[in-house]
Amino acid sequence: MEVGYGSGDKTGFFTQGRRSLEALIVQFKVKTVELARNIKKLGQDDPRRVIHSLKVGLALTLVSTFYYCQPLYSNFDETAIWAIMTVVVVFEFSVGATLGKGLNRGMATLMAGGLGIGAHHLANLSGHIGEPILLGFFVFLQATISTFLRFFPTLKARYDYGLLIFILTFSMISVSGYRDDEILEIAHRRLSTICIGGATCVIISIVIFPVWAGEDLHNLIALNIEKLGNFLEGFGDEYFKRTGREECNEDKKILEGYKSFLNSKTSEASLANFASWEPGHGRFPFRHPWKLYLKVGTLARECAYRIEALNGCLNADIQVSSEVSTIIQEACTTMSLESGKALKELALAIKIMVPPSSADPHIENAKSAAKNIKSLLKSGIWEDIDLLKVIPGVTVCSILVDVVTRTEEIAASIHELASKAQFKSAESPLSEQIQSVKSAPMVNCSHVITVSESTLAASQSESSSAPKDSKQSMEV
Repeated sequence: MEVGYGSGDKTGFFTQGRRSLEALIVQFKVKTVELARNIKKLGQDDPRRVIHSLKVGLALTLVSTFYYCQPLYSNFDETAIWAIMTVVVVFEFSVGATLGKGLNRGMATLMAGGLGIGAHHLANLSGHIGEPILLGFFVFLQATISTFLRFFPTLKARYDYGLLIFILTFSMISVSGYRDDEILEIAHRRLSTICIGGATCVIISIVIFPVWAGEDLHNLIALNIEKLGNFLEGFGDEYFKRTGREECNEDKKILEGYKSFLNSKTSEASLANFASWEPGHGRFPFRHPWKLYLKVGTLARECAYRIEALNGCLNADIQVSSEVSTIIQEACTTMSLESGKALKELALAIKIMVPPSSADPHIENAKSAAKNIKSLLKSGIWEDIDLLKVIPGVTVCSILVDVVTRTEEIAASIHELASKAQFKSAESPLSEQIQSVKSAPMVNCSHVITVSESTLAASQSESSSAPKDSKQSMEV
């Protein structure tokens, strides 16, 4: 009996182990398939990511020849590793980011190398005992000053990486120069390899399928403003339930598309910083007013916060009563619809880089409706209505009036951008431009959308009277 029990325990143990192993194999297969799908989706969302990965691999392969090729290696010895390190830390996704990091690293290395050599020769004059003391003082002084400078917002935004490399290079040259008399040769080799690595990154980044941060910023601002317009165009019908149909998932996505705009401040600031390093390209000349895009984005984000409040009114427990709805419906719907149309016209004007004059009539209509609702709110028709029934409707009216004001400010800032960037009036009919924008291939890059060069080069006629309400929204 005991043998039988032992045999049964062993059989149960092996059976349980086999089942556990089979479960692990199945789980591994599921995880592998899921990983493959995620990789495929990541590449399909933005094919530029795949190209960027290939570009980095190419750059590393090229600079690795300093180790593989003996004549090159004999000229640089072990310092050739700095070229590889430079490619790893400098090569970024966009041309602006790569160029900014490359210039920061090169200039910081040059300045730190020169000052390090000078500090070394000055320390030699103090004798064998005073040399390490003086070198230590110089290292302490430059590290303290450079680190403190990194706290300045303007310097941190553009030169933080350069200051960091300056501290590293000065310290390495000063310290290594104390034990090695060939300090000039060390500085020369380090600077040469860094310049070679940085130049390789910049050339490949610009020549092979370049990704321009300025173009991404341009398209991002236009797309975000268009999302605001999409919400406002559909808000009136949704809030007052005039459509008489249930909301579909696509409509809900359009109404909630603005949410990605609420937290885009950091990405906009980064793109503007990278764009300021880029040379002139395409329709964006050198010294293009990138900072004005940040101004437009800030004003549009303020409008997005109001829209977030309106979205809260859609889902509030206490809804507007039919009695109040009858009074405010027309004015609120007009404000929402006209503001939405104006924002979509402004977004289109940015995309095709023309003066946003087509948005002015919609803004005037929205302002007229806002003036009417203000007069209505000041009238005495509310005295006989329960206050709890009035509050939801008055809240929506107040927010929409504020949205109209923000829309006018956005239009003014885009007019300023059009003037500074010298947006040109177009000759082709507006309907052709809209169709061109509709058919443009788009690339999803987290929250950045890229439109083809031919689409963005289209033009708009100020005198065109073609209908503009049918422009198709573009979502990330």
